[in-house]
Amino acid sequence: MKIKLTTILGAVAALALSAAAAQAQTALKWAHVYETSEPFHTESVWAAEEIGKRTNGRYKIDVFPASQLGKEADINQGLKLGTVDIIISGSSFAARDYKPIGVTYFPYIFRGPEHLIAYTKSDVFKRLAAGYEEKSGNHIAAVSYYGTRQTTSNKPIAKCSDMQGLKIRVPDVPAYLAMPRACGANTTPIAFAEVYLALQNGTVEAQENPLTTIEAKKFFEVQKNIILTGHIVDHLNTVVSKQLWSSLSDEDKKIFSDVMLEAAEKTTKIIADKEKALVASFKERGLSVTDIDKADFEKNVVEKVKFEDFGYEKSDWEAIRAIKE
Repeated sequence: MKIKLTTILGAVAALALSAAAAQAQTALKWAHVYETSEPFHTESVWAAEEIGKRTNGRYKIDVFPASQLGKEADINQGLKLGTVDIIISGSSFAARDYKPIGVTYFPYIFRGPEHLIAYTKSDVFKRLAAGYEEKSGNHIAAVSYYGTRQTTSNKPIAKCSDMQGLKIRVPDVPAYLAMPRACGANTTPIAFAEVYLALQNGTVEAQENPLTTIEAKKFFEVQKNIILTGHIVDHLNTVVSKQLWSSLSDEDKKIFSDVMLEAAEKTTKIIADKEKALVASFKERGLSVTDIDKADFEKNVVEKVKFEDFGYEKSDWEAIRAIKE
């Protein structure tokens, strides 16, 4: 009887411990708008699993790719509503809460990916990220290189004036509109998930995105001219909601930050390496890939676009331009 009672009590205790462990686990949602084949997704999945491991299973993070939880504006709003806990999103959306952080989208501010990464380690970035956190409560834990934005079009483009009257899809973000509008294009904001169809049916004649996105979204199937305008060296932030970040212990904050930074570094390397190979790949597929005179485009932007129109500080632009790789 004693042995049987001990066995029963042991089983009850084990069940109680198991129930307590299950109850202690926190379920989190990590959302983004990118395809499952892209490193923004694969490295997010790795990070979600790694955080689970390093916290001994106290956090279970599910990653929702390809706009499953909404478009980019929706998931940014979701941070405030509590419907998502972590997102990957551009500073253009962070700028809706804190305009100065969007200065990184001013055309030709960065010389290339190395300059961008140097910026993310600078005092300028720390100050702008702190400004965003103060306004929104959300915490930027890491930054990934997204790619250098290039243009695809139904027609060849060699100089800024060639874009006059061109119907081009551009995200509904003020700084993204700067270069096309400075060149006289007609900009149209179309949701990211709908761009392929818009290009296919002629709703727009052009779009702009990094080469990796042009490949992942298969825009090259419906656009035969790739113009290396290189107007924006783009990035994505890994953003943790105010509610989640404030609930984490200092130890867990370090774990989340360390893992997210590691994932961002891996993403950056994958993107940079792939971009280098894609120009040759697109040419092999029979596409026209054209270099342009960036000085002509930059001159038009500087002459026709004002920092004040976007809520940016010229001093921030100057400080970022001065950063050495």
